[in-house]
Amino acid sequence: MNEHAELVDMLGRLDPELDPVEYVYCSLPEVTLKQACSLGPIAVFQEREGLSLVLPRTMADSKQVAYSQVFRRISLGLHSSLEAVGLTAVIATALTASDVSANVIAGFYHDHFLVPAAQAEKALEAIRELQCNSS
Repeated sequence: MNEHAELVDMLGRLDPELDPVEYVYCSLPEVTLKQACSLGPIAVFQEREGLSLVLPRTMADSKQVAYSQVFRRISLGLHSSLEAVGLTAVIATALTASDVSANVIAGFYHDHFLVPAAQAEKALEAIRELQCNSS
């Protein structure tokens, strides 16, 4: 199967799901990885400035962790390869056309898009349209 046919096949199997939980990004420069794990992050990334975390909003609020924006996560049901070409770009283009910003986290099995909470339904619809239009 060529790359274009493979991409069309993947788009037909996106099966996006909107997580009901609200998430926030934060940076904790003085926190160790062990301490950060006690906050229940769904993602952690070590940067020069410190640990960046994606936390459930309720946890950030309860621990008084500062954040500036609230997000919702859209997870793709598709088991996508870490070597897949073009999938993230096509979804990012559809979200851009809908005027929705997105932050992508690639897990081992699935891709996850964190979008502003207020635009989550709009983003979900844009991704569902991709799936429908590829069938």
